[in-house]
Order: sequence, then C-alpha cells, then structure tokens
Amino acid sequence: MKKIMRNSLGLGFLVSLMITACATTILTSDWKDPAYQKQPEKIMVIGVAKKSINKRIFEDEFVRQLKIRGTDAIASYRVMSDKKQNDHTVIATKMKEHGADALLISRLVSKKTVHTYMPAKVYHPPEKYGSWRDYYGYGSDEVLIPGYMAEDEYALMESNLYNAGSDKIIWSATSETEMLGTDLEQIKSYIGIMVKALEDQKLLGGSSHLD
Repeated sequence: MKKIMRNSLGLGFLVSLMITACATTILTSDWKDPAYQKQPEKIMVIGVAKKSINKRIFEDEFVRQLKIRGTDAIASYRVMSDKKQNDHTVIATKMKEHGADALLISRLVSKKTVHTYMPAKVYHPPEKYGSWRDYYGYGSDEVLIPGYMAEDEYALMESNLYNAGSDKIIWSATSETEMLGTDLEQIKSYIGIMVKALEDQKLLGGSSHLD
C-alpha cells in the first residue's frame, strides 16, 4: 500500500507553487473606427492611476513598446503634472507642442473577485536517488494536497485612442488582468496585449522614431 506523507512544510510549498504565476491579461473587446484609415505618427500616453509611481511606470512602458513597433510616443507625466491629466485644454496644448496627433488613455474601470474550489490532489514529489534501489522507495511516497477555495482578483481595464484633430475615438479595448505577481508584472502583461491589439488593427508603424 502506498504511503501518504502529510508534511505541512512541503504542503505549503506545493500550494504556493500552484497559485503563484505571472499576471495574465485577456482582451475582452476590441473596436476600431472603420472611417479612420491612417496610422498615428505620435501618441501621447496617459495612464490614470492613484499611485504616481505606477502611472510613470505604466506610461514609460507603453511608450517603450509603441516605439519598438515603429510609432513615436510620449508619456504625459513628462510634460504635465498629474493634476492636469483631466484638463482638456492643457492636454491639447501639450499634444500640439510635442507633435502628438493621437491620445491614448488607459484606466481601471472596476475590479472583480472570482471564487473557485480546487479539489484535493495527490502529488509525487521528485527526489534524488543514490541508486536504483532508492528509486523504488522514493517512488512510493506521495503528498496529499487537500481541496481549498481559491480567490482570484481581476482588474477590468479600458484603453481608448483619440484623434487629436477631431477628439473622436479611433480605437477602444477592454480587458481583464488577473492580479498576480507585482504591479510591474501586471502592467507589462496589460500593455503587451494592448499594443498587440493596436498592431492587429494596423494602427501602429506610422513613425520610425525609436529613441
């Protein structure tokens, strides 16, 4: 009969491995104005965030990824204060000053929590074998991981791209990001999906400026 080991230290380690992962983002909607047939030459990026540090990291990462794909961009925090991010006149003035012909605004719409029951599992831990005789002894050991209720949080985000000349919306996308890992991991996961969506809609590549 196989032996079941109930080791609290091993159990905690295994459960942590099961629930720890990088942040993941899923695109839930993606729309483009069919009348807009150009590609922006330069995009000003505004990340609406409570933490100033997250806003700066977000905008800089978005700008970096846009430039990699051939579209020039500028982070709003570099040319105006956070308090002015809702001031249409200031934004329009700064866009004109820096030659931006499109404005991208990203914000957190809401959060949701999903509860999922994870059934019990039996895990066979890997071991080091001194000889082939040891292999059979270690192979009979198992770790029982009891069932538990997992609680996953998701950030529901929205990104909109506007034409500077007309103020009309060019593109809009919503997404869900599972809130695992660090803020930086979540930001990179989200931006990677948004930039890919912009690229798929043929909205990137209007400039070759890659500083």
